[in-house]
Amino acid sequence: MDWIDTWFSSGQQALFEAVVRPFMFAVGLGNLLEDGYLATGWLLVGLLQLAVMLAVIAPLQRWRPVEAVIDRAAIRTDIVYTLIHRLGLFRVALFFLVQPLFDAGFGWLHGQGVGAVQLDQIWTGVSDLPWVSFILYLLLFDFADYWIHRGQHQIGPWWALHALHHSQRQMTLWTDNRNHLLDSVVSDSLLVLLAQCVGVAPGQFVAIVAITQLSENLQHANVRLSFGRWGERLWVSPRFHRRHHAVGIGHETEAFNAGPGQGRKRVLGGCNFGVLLPWWDLMFGTANFEPRYDPTGVRDQVEQGRDYGRGFWAQQWLGLKRLAGKA
Repeated sequence: MDWIDTWFSSGQQALFEAVVRPFMFAVGLGNLLEDGYLATGWLLVGLLQLAVMLAVIAPLQRWRPVEAVIDRAAIRTDIVYTLIHRLGLFRVALFFLVQPLFDAGFGWLHGQGVGAVQLDQIWTGVSDLPWVSFILYLLLFDFADYWIHRGQHQIGPWWALHALHHSQRQMTLWTDNRNHLLDSVVSDSLLVLLAQCVGVAPGQFVAIVAITQLSENLQHANVRLSFGRWGERLWVSPRFHRRHHAVGIGHETEAFNAGPGQGRKRVLGGCNFGVLLPWWDLMFGTANFEPRYDPTGVRDQVEQGRDYGRGFWAQQWLGLKRLAGKA
């Protein structure tokens, strides 16, 4: 992995010197240059992701779309969410609002002699094998993502926020970042907390997040694409994830066959929560591999006309009102 680190570090340094550092001096943030350099890494990752989205995933959507695009205004709003997240604006806000709390908390724990677990040190020699270490952490974070995702659907107040993500009736590669900002703060903070606890290297954490986000862009794409009988069980496909977004089926209440002579069993919370790997859905009984491409949205939005907002600020405000039980 050395050549990847070298290439990325060179790009990060060049972007920092050419753009970020002059900007920080111009706005009076010269005392935060070290943090700005770290933020430049996330910015570079975001720019690379946007390039892949436009060069690879967008043509796939034009090649085999599931449905015709009729609501371009809603998609433009999703693009705003994507730019906020991928160009680092959301992480800058987290840095000023949340990071000081983490620093204080972990500083106190370290003062008490409590440190990170250093997961890759548990087995002798794993830390000397970067790819093995990376896969180990990838599995751990994907397992955590699965349970975070289930929490977003099964904890009432959290669903009040997360429902915004499911309110997009025209799913595209831009839909992944369509989230209430408070929902993103909670889920991202949980992952940062996990990263601090298990001692994952910063570079590996950035790589895990980058791979996860790109895969999620593909999963939300408006493309009629599955990975076949066995591939569907190895990696989450657009078809598998679209089932999760299906109106009244995939993300609210799912019906499973309870067995011969037992009728159908109702299970609250939906199906197909896996973020990268469908293994966790298979393991915990939430997988649905039906070869269908259903309409997407939220049941009360479709059946009762509940308003989830059109623009960015309207969606954020309505999310807070749902959380307070006022919308």
